[in-house]
Amino acid sequence: MTFKSVLSSALFIFCAFVQANAQAEGVSDAQLIPLESLKDSSAQPATTPSAEAQGADAQSIESAATKPAAERPSATDSSATASAAETNVQDVDKANPYGLPNELMPLWDSLTIKQKAAQMVMVYMTPASFMLEHEFGGYLVMKSHLKHLDKFRENIRTVNDSMRIKPLVATDQEGGLVNRIAAIDAQWAHTPSAKQMRVMSEDSIRTLAREIGTALDNVGINLNLAPVLDPAKDSRGKDSFMEESKRSWGTDTVSAPKVRAFVQGMRESNVACVSKHFPGYDSWTNSDHQIAVSATPKAKIARNVEFFKALSNDIPVTMMSSVRFIRISNRPAVFEPKIVKMAREMSPETVILTDDLWGVSLRAWVSGTERVTSKTYPKKDFRKLIRTALMAGNDMFMITYPQKAVEMVAYMESLSRQSSKYKDRIEESCARILKMKYKAGLFN
Repeated sequence: MTFKSVLSSALFIFCAFVQANAQAEGVSDAQLIPLESLKDSSAQPATTPSAEAQGADAQSIESAATKPAAERPSATDSSATASAAETNVQDVDKANPYGLPNELMPLWDSLTIKQKAAQMVMVYMTPASFMLEHEFGGYLVMKSHLKHLDKFRENIRTVNDSMRIKPLVATDQEGGLVNRIAAIDAQWAHTPSAKQMRVMSEDSIRTLAREIGTALDNVGINLNLAPVLDPAKDSRGKDSFMEESKRSWGTDTVSAPKVRAFVQGMRESNVACVSKHFPGYDSWTNSDHQIAVSATPKAKIARNVEFFKALSNDIPVTMMSSVRFIRISNRPAVFEPKIVKMAREMSPETVILTDDLWGVSLRAWVSGTERVTSKTYPKKDFRKLIRTALMAGNDMFMITYPQKAVEMVAYMESLSRQSSKYKDRIEESCARILKMKYKAGLFN
């Protein structure tokens, strides 16, 4: 018998043995792999799992982990399970793309895009009926509004009781020259300025802020447009405008613990704070009345920003400056996406607030003139102002002209129909405002 015939006989006997074992195991048809294929078996693609193996997909990951390695689902099965889980997460993200608290989702789903746009507007205080009709997200309170406390309280009570989403009720209570609560009670006729508080102890600052916050809370104010984090020194090392007016909390982050004490005291009285004016107002021109320019080098601007950044986890809202920082851009900071992005990067959840968009300097810049002299303002320029503020990345628009606030909301609604980029911006900002209000307890 030749070697080949011996090998052939042995192979026949081996195949018969395998066939018999396969039948004994209940396998209907054991397929024999051709000998040639064994030369490079690693190059062969994986076969499709049998129906029995596919049934293992239904097994939970936990039960699969307890099986011997040979019985566990294949890598294909595991990746299918992981893919399904990932799909579920994506579905959740799609349903709640802005990470709103679950409690707010029914409200969110019920809001129209117009109502979402209205949340982005902080309007000069109006009669309650006007507020209820237009559902703005915030009120701006001036000293004159507080001179008639009974009328003021009734307005706030009506609005809070009737609106689905309570507004932010804001005023500037910095202390010193900017002292709104002097109209509430004679005991507050003279409150310490930021410059005076800088030399007080942290405990004393916190106690004072808590007392002032209580006075604000008692009349319905829940947002303080303070502290001022603008630098005490300009880029040349001279006292800045904010330092001369005693409104600045200092030159750098050394004062951060004392500012934090001020913010904590306010928070303990149910009043949130706003840091201003990002990235640090150091111009000697009043940017409310005329175009203000700063030639501060980028490195100095970056140092000024550190003060805001050090307190970004403590202060939920940041107000943008209207100054033009020409080393970065010819646009006012509030209209410059790069500068607004700097504020956003401090904390993704920070609400970015504009200063008064009806201020003559901002309107003049939009119109390309030195100053606005006419009592009327072109509609096309006002619309450009709104688009510029929106696409720069601001979340909330302050405006001291109530009727223009109505136009503002109507125009944002129309923009949302023109392009998804506008709709997405409105929803992103509205969601951020709602989250801030939720954390502040305005949905309680």
